[in-house]
Amino acid sequence: MESSYDMLIELIVVMGWLGGITVLFLGILFFRDIRQKKHAILRNFPVIGRIRYFLEKQGTYFRQYFFAHDRQELPFNRATRNWVYRAAKNEGDLVGFGSTNDLREPGSIIFINSPYPILESEHCPIPPLVIGPQCDHPMTVCNLVNISAMSYGALSAPAIRALSRGAGKAGVWLNTGEGGLSPYHLEGNCDLIFQIGTAKYGVRDLDGNLSGQRLREVAESVKAFEIKISQGAKPGHGGVLPACKVTEEVARIRGIPIHQSSLSPNRHAEIHTPDDLLDMIEHIRDITGLPVGIKTVVSSRHFPEMLCEAILKRGADAAPDFISIDGGEGGSGAAPQVLADHVGLPLTESLPILVDTLIEAGLKKRIRVNASGKLITSAKVAWALCMGADLAATARGFMFSLGCIQAQQCHLDTCPTGVTTQDPRLQKGLDVEDKAERVANYARWINQEVNTLAHSCGLLNAGQFRRDHVRIVQSAGHSLPLDMIYPYPPERDAS
Repeated sequence: MESSYDMLIELIVVMGWLGGITVLFLGILFFRDIRQKKHAILRNFPVIGRIRYFLEKQGTYFRQYFFAHDRQELPFNRATRNWVYRAAKNEGDLVGFGSTNDLREPGSIIFINSPYPILESEHCPIPPLVIGPQCDHPMTVCNLVNISAMSYGALSAPAIRALSRGAGKAGVWLNTGEGGLSPYHLEGNCDLIFQIGTAKYGVRDLDGNLSGQRLREVAESVKAFEIKISQGAKPGHGGVLPACKVTEEVARIRGIPIHQSSLSPNRHAEIHTPDDLLDMIEHIRDITGLPVGIKTVVSSRHFPEMLCEAILKRGADAAPDFISIDGGEGGSGAAPQVLADHVGLPLTESLPILVDTLIEAGLKKRIRVNASGKLITSAKVAWALCMGADLAATARGFMFSLGCIQAQQCHLDTCPTGVTTQDPRLQKGLDVEDKAERVANYARWINQEVNTLAHSCGLLNAGQFRRDHVRIVQSAGHSLPLDMIYPYPPERDAS
């Protein structure tokens, strides 16, 4: 009995201490809030006002899991993300009781099924696509959907390792992004496209200029080069890697100071005109013998028309071997919100502009078009192929296959899944072997489903898609064939 009494006394003392500490802590917050001048709510409602900021921060997560409809959320809704997750886990894509996709919504894609779809016994694989056939070392592509540019530094080492291994297993290419070539890119022995950003990380000399020696060294490990003119997340703005993500290794690979923000120029200093761009393409191609393309965002016909004009003056051999066109809705990189929100046409408008301009110039067969910009599902990829793209690439689709949950913390170094953080503690959550298999599964699945759509349209493979194979909803109950919205222009002889 006495022991129970002593325990009760001790409990009361402990609770008293805890209560006193709590009161002291709340008191400190109270006086801190009423003395600060940055937040009016905290000044008028000390302590209690903090609940407002807490709920505001948690709102994003509550909407994602409880309140947003399956096809409502941006930038990618839950139905789209779940499709990628299932594909990455190789769980199939069967649904029951009908689709939740509203085919009355303007912009919806409806493929025109054939009354005589292709039998499984009639399936014909897509012929390998050759990029830069006139080069000393052309690049052969066997899959239509590949991994778009994501840099080491922006992504973690485990994420790059998983992407490289997964790409190698699935036979798709991996674009290095502008952050240089890391050992993690080489781990999976996959085909690599080396992106040359405006800062020229990985291929520059001590003065920051393009280095022929470094180009030759990198060329031994990659299949092609891509000159980045602009990207969908931030057209007209250079790459941004926050200081918190510039580790010693990232700094060494990029050739920049450690723990300082990596800010690339907003354009290549030596490129002022289309002729300057063609000069750089020719220079890199001559040194490396590899195909050279460009990545850009298109917002009008002006740039592609001027580029085609410059090419035709020199001859078709002077053309870039491919153009990666990124829509203004791209977004794997950190970007100022005003650029992400308001600069650059979405791919639905820019891809027709580029393709039609190339057709009119007679250069469409010479220059491969690689479409990128929220193409993370087979239907979106098939639409791009119908429009005239030869290939497609996605960054965020493969981020989802790595386990990304769209927390939108990529720029904060606090990614909870370990995909876009340099924090070793958070990186431990990303198992390379498991995620590499998921990357491969997603790559195989999306490429397979694009062909499934083609077979439904009566085509032997997705390489035969044309604009008359798809309709676009204009308003509820009214759709138009794509070739009526964007008629094929007359093609000139570029020879």
